[in-house]
Amino acid sequence: MTRNPIVAGRFYPGSRSALEREVRAYLTAGAPAVAEHTILAMAPHAGYVYSGGVAGFTLGRANLAETIVLLGPNHTGLGQPLAVWAEGAWLCPLGAMQVDSGLAEALLAAEPRLKADEEAHVQEHSLEVMVPFLCALNPGFKAVPMAVSEPRFAELSAAAKAMAEVLKAWPRPVSILVSSDMNHYLPQDQTKERDSLALEAVTRLDPEGLYQVVRQKGISMCGVLPMTMGLILAKELGATKAQVAAYATSGDVSGDYSQVVGYAGVLVS
Repeated sequence: MTRNPIVAGRFYPGSRSALEREVRAYLTAGAPAVAEHTILAMAPHAGYVYSGGVAGFTLGRANLAETIVLLGPNHTGLGQPLAVWAEGAWLCPLGAMQVDSGLAEALLAAEPRLKADEEAHVQEHSLEVMVPFLCALNPGFKAVPMAVSEPRFAELSAAAKAMAEVLKAWPRPVSILVSSDMNHYLPQDQTKERDSLALEAVTRLDPEGLYQVVRQKGISMCGVLPMTMGLILAKELGATKAQVAAYATSGDVSGDYSQVVGYAGVLVS
């Protein structure tokens, strides 16, 4: 099945030329790509005017494989808790993201908690916002998109470990890209304080610590579930270090610091 974009012209430019100019400007704003293979990256998914700088800086520095497992939150509540888009393509103004149906089938066969389900994705924007960046970086890449809303740590952990066995045996390198914004709608100082607690757990490569601190401190990080799963996967794949590549808030763009959303970019290798 082909997925048509739902936020083109709203979260990012709807015309190819304008989108390409904007995405490439964001991607080239930072330092050169890191030398080591990026096992996992995390980037934000708000409108590009707010989060595009952080997303582009982070993904421009990432050294991603040509095959990517995309993990994002489910804002709509539709579909399965671990919903895999198993075949076809996702369109965007820069082209198409081809789904790696072979890898999707292997993951589904290895882990019964994963379900082939398009309903969770059709109206969900969090992974769509990543696609133009990935198309600009490598038009030939393939991906397996997954919407993650399973709330139980034990279930996320078990599913991630089963997925990791598939990725270890896969004949081609695979990277993970998590789509997540950070804390929502508190003043700048409170948002930065809460985000720092979550990011401390991330940089320690501590998925359970991230899962717990977000709940204990009331951090409204919308992608905590996919990031928890992603960190478990990354550790199973041999990750040894994580760094915050970029951080900003919506207030840095709007000038209104009374209610902001935090945006962080992370690289794990």
